Amino acid sequence: MEGSNVTLYGTDWCLKSSALKNGLQSAWVDFEYHNVEQDEEAAEEIKAQYNGELKFPVIKLGDQYLKNPSWGQLREELKKQGKL
Repeated sequence: MEGSNVTLYGTDWCLKSSALKNGLQSAWVDFEYHNVEQDEEAAEEIKAQYNGELKFPVIKLGDQYLKNPSWGQLREELKKQGKL
């Protein structure tokens, strides 16, 4: 979607990260994906949000961070922000 600001922070081996990634792709949501095990800058961004702890999956919608959301929770937030 035009002007989308959705970012998924996860890992390639995490089933929930993969499920969210697949859900976003299936819904045609424009998003960025960062593997926090390979992208140190992304890992540091997440650690800064969670008291130095690396959490995933995390979805960033604008300035809002959603830690480990279900697909249903994510869909609702995307709808509220007009991205779905």
